[in-house]
Amino acid sequence: MQEQLSFDALMPPEMAGKAENVGVNKTKLNSFRMFALAVLAGAFIAMGAIFSTTATTGGSALPFGVTKVLGGITFSLGLILVVIAGAELFTGNNLIVMAWASHKVSTGQLIRNWIIVYLGNFVGSILTAYMMFLSKQYEFSNGALGLNALTIANNKTGLDFIPALVLGIFCNALVCLAVWLCMSARTTTDRGLAIVPPITAFVAAGFEHSIANMYFIPVGLFIKSGADGAFWTNIGKTAADFSNLTWGNFFLANLLPVTIGNIIGGAVMVGLVYWSIYLRKTATVTAQPPQMKPAEHRP
Repeated sequence: MQEQLSFDALMPPEMAGKAENVGVNKTKLNSFRMFALAVLAGAFIAMGAIFSTTATTGGSALPFGVTKVLGGITFSLGLILVVIAGAELFTGNNLIVMAWASHKVSTGQLIRNWIIVYLGNFVGSILTAYMMFLSKQYEFSNGALGLNALTIANNKTGLDFIPALVLGIFCNALVCLAVWLCMSARTTTDRGLAIVPPITAFVAAGFEHSIANMYFIPVGLFIKSGADGAFWTNIGKTAADFSNLTWGNFFLANLLPVTIGNIIGGAVMVGLVYWSIYLRKTATVTAQPPQMKPAEHRP
């Protein structure tokens, strides 16, 4: 009998198997392709950040929550591009631990993927940030867009270690849940719709995403150090008003704790939890009656 094509979404046990296979395939990429796809992912997430920063500029007339939700919906563009266009994102790749826990991926393969992808994401994000600085987009709306970018970056670099860590945990739990939901999808539309709610939630709640911060903070740093006097006059501020915004705070006060938090939230709270539910093999011991030797045949 001919097998019929089904458009039904995959159920969680099937999603777990698919996630495991995806993790194996990701670790098999050669270094050049892995890095190139990671650079793309960094740029894609940066594009979501650009969209979000633009959409939330000049929104003081809107309630705080509405502005944050708008920023989250627009930021979803980044992960939609990563998942549908195809790219390698460090935070989403935390789910490779499902294949690792099943011993289908070695520790070395897991770490290799995470390191190469993280570095590629950094390159893609920071290059996009620098190109946006060169475009002088921050001068739009009499500098209001640049002021918004500076405020976002200054707030992120002003976090203490523990808050940044915990905000990172919850952020990547939602990001990896978005990727997990995509494992159930059969169509491009399914994937896009599955991504938006979790990503909107993490942005609206103010959670911290390490790769997004590789755009948000450097673009603020570039504006702070390179904007001309007319820009500062238009926004009524000086560079000294953004005292948290330094390269040291970017790496140590934000990127370090947020990255650790992202790994905990994605690899542990999502990847290992779903692995233990659907993929972990539980050994069951049943009592067997003692085996009797067959009686010796006597002629």
